[in-house]
Amino acid sequence: MNTPSNPFPKFRLVIAALGLAAMGAAHADSGRLMPREVLPAYTQECAACHTAYPPGMLPAPSWRRIMGGLENHYGSDASLDPATVKQLSTWLQTHAGTYKRVSDAPPDDRITRSVWFVRKHREVALSVWGLPSVKSAANCAACHSGADKGDFDDDRLIFPAGLDARTRRAWRD
Repeated sequence: MNTPSNPFPKFRLVIAALGLAAMGAAHADSGRLMPREVLPAYTQECAACHTAYPPGMLPAPSWRRIMGGLENHYGSDASLDPATVKQLSTWLQTHAGTYKRVSDAPPDDRITRSVWFVRKHREVALSVWGLPSVKSAANCAACHSGADKGDFDDDRLIFPAGLDARTRRAWRD
């Protein structure tokens, strides 16, 4: 006996595929991961001195101001040739954050002073930021082993060197 094919399994697959695609698009704008295509100049110039932050962590106006003031980049002269500035600026603008979390520029365009950063790190003791292995809140790689890839997942935190036992216990909770 021949039975007609059931159209629902194909329909379910289409719905599942659309759902996964939507999740991927939402995650792409989450600011948590580095864009797939990272400019070599970004890694070479920016990551030479600090974490190469995913561009989605700041809104476009912040990146415009940062790239327009490299001669006084948070106390350092990070000047670059005009062609590199243009290339990096275009890439940063293209990948800048557009979602609610970064809709407002943080004070002084500092990621570490943004509302979401302060909220996510509110339980980190001030003494942790001062550890020689950490130095400042801007040193993401001290605790986030995947920071160079834009992975800041709480489940993959590492203890920075010099963290006392009491603070280690608090981090495990």
